[in-house]
Amino acid sequence: LSYDSDDEKQWYQRRVRGRSCRGNVFVKIVDILENMTDPDTSEEVEKSVFICFYQGEQLEKRVKKICDGLGARIYPCNEKASKRHEVRDQVTVRLSEIEDIIAQTVEYRTRQLNDMSMEIRGWIVKIKKWRAIYYTMSKFSVNEAHTGFLAEGWIRVSDIEEVRQALVRGAKTAGCAVMPILNRVGTSAVPPTFHYTNKLTHGYQVIIDAYGIASYQEINPAIFTVVTFPFLFGIMFGDMAHGLFLFLFGLYFVWKENYFEPRKQLMDEIVFMLYHGRYIVLMMGLFASYSGILYNEIYSKGFDIFGSSWRMPNDTTVYTSDDTVTLDPKYDYSDPYFYGIDPMWIMSDNLLTFMNSYKMKMAVILGLCQMTFGLFLSLINYKYFGKTLDIWFTFVPQLIFLQCIIGYMCFLIFYKWLFIDAGRDQPSIMLAMIDMFLSFGSDIEESDLIYEGQKYIQMILVVVALVMVPIMFAAKPLIEAYGKSQDTAEYEALSYDSDDDEMVQRERHEAQARLDMWVHQAIHTIEFCLGVISNTASYLRLWALSLAHSELSTVLWDMTLYYGFSSLDWDKGGFVLLFLVWAFWAVLTVTILLCMEGLSAFLHALRLHWVEFQNKFYGGDGFKFLPFSFSLILENEENLEEISNI
Repeated sequence: LSYDSDDEKQWYQRRVRGRSCRGNVFVKIVDILENMTDPDTSEEVEKSVFICFYQGEQLEKRVKKICDGLGARIYPCNEKASKRHEVRDQVTVRLSEIEDIIAQTVEYRTRQLNDMSMEIRGWIVKIKKWRAIYYTMSKFSVNEAHTGFLAEGWIRVSDIEEVRQALVRGAKTAGCAVMPILNRVGTSAVPPTFHYTNKLTHGYQVIIDAYGIASYQEINPAIFTVVTFPFLFGIMFGDMAHGLFLFLFGLYFVWKENYFEPRKQLMDEIVFMLYHGRYIVLMMGLFASYSGILYNEIYSKGFDIFGSSWRMPNDTTVYTSDDTVTLDPKYDYSDPYFYGIDPMWIMSDNLLTFMNSYKMKMAVILGLCQMTFGLFLSLINYKYFGKTLDIWFTFVPQLIFLQCIIGYMCFLIFYKWLFIDAGRDQPSIMLAMIDMFLSFGSDIEESDLIYEGQKYIQMILVVVALVMVPIMFAAKPLIEAYGKSQDTAEYEALSYDSDDDEMVQRERHEAQARLDMWVHQAIHTIEFCLGVISNTASYLRLWALSLAHSELSTVLWDMTLYYGFSSLDWDKGGFVLLFLVWAFWAVLTVTILLCMEGLSAFLHALRLHWVEFQNKFYGGDGFKFLPFSFSLILENEENLEEISNI
């Protein structure tokens, strides 16, 4: 009797066979050198071949039961050697034939798969298109005669004729006997919003849409964000060299966009985002370089192009050391510098004090300009949608309130710059604004006086600002409530015989509507009044991040390259250590100043647009126009349901 079995079961077979047969069975074992594949589990196992010699039917039954119990396969073994040789030759021939069949099958399968791989992309595209078509057509309704389908959807007015011609071409191509009919249907539903974009404006539109989709025919902030977003980023990231690196990085993606466009699906997520925002990076770098020139900063160092407007006096008391000097406008100072910051400030020890004051005032002025611009955009929205009450009792009081407080503070800044002599004691604008409210009507000391009549002007501004608060809160609800009361009186006169329950329900509904109106107006009034102060303070991030970026760049230079240039021994191979110091400085510059600081400035510029600027005029309560488009479906199959619903 011959059979095979797993190697791990040899020990069990030997023990069971020896005890049950009492040593009356002779067994010869041969290990199979190659691992075999189990047809049941498709796993490779190690097997051995056994041949048993016994005498009598009882031993035969016992050996077979043992083999069956341990999962061994039994093969017939003829007693004659010639028969066994014949079976061996047959098995050898059969194995050879099977190997040939397997080789031919593998070759055929490989050839078929290679052919399919050339067409699989086209099949996937067709399947996605068919699925999209049938999914969309399942939303059609059947006409009363059951001879056609009816579909309703949004079409841009400029594309109606093009869509009509496309339907006619499709019907002719399909051989339809009845031509499709396209009619404009009147509806009270709010249409979706669509904005034309190009490569430059697409990234900015994505930023605005992330905040909220504009309502139909509402002013689109992306038009202005194209300029204001990189400009505010540049104010916070102002350095000529760092901005140049960002500009060149964005320019590389723009220059190579024909190369990257077909490969964008293979990009890493971060690279993919940078590629799609390549024009944003390009413009941010451009404005950062512009601000760097304005600040006269390149790697925290200044550059002298137009000379200096300072004429240092002979009085040595202004010097604090051999290398630095304290600049004081009370000493000789000629005409203002031609452009930006005078290079003499870079070597002064009071540079931080000067730049701190300069950038803080600049941040407040820019904040007022952008918030005022946002209010005027709200005026355009109100005029377009015919909201006369909002013009007179929302826009006007908000504008007056803003200018009475923040506008007046900016007026003091410009007045101090233009008319306050540098030789006298400088009055504090911050103290003037605090005393304007906390010391209302009190006399102003001579040292704190900025201009004549300041006390009375500030009293008038405070009173006007306070009067605007109840106007913003109560005027619009009172007028609307009066108008609705007139309509209700007319309705009651015409429907005096109506059911009492209906009248009660109507009165309850109107009372709830009036309450909601007052609550809504109170929330918006409080939000705006507090926002005038908080939003202005939020614009101080322009000052804070710009100052932090400059100081980080200065510290990085002083701790690395300055040490390398001033302390190394060039005769003892100092240039090698200088190269290592430069490499360390370059790595920190890229990782900290360019990447981390750049991301921080980007997020803060995003915050200024979303909160401080757009909340003045932008509702963002609309929904996006997503037409049925194979390109959109193939790009992202998840858009299918959203597109079809529209």
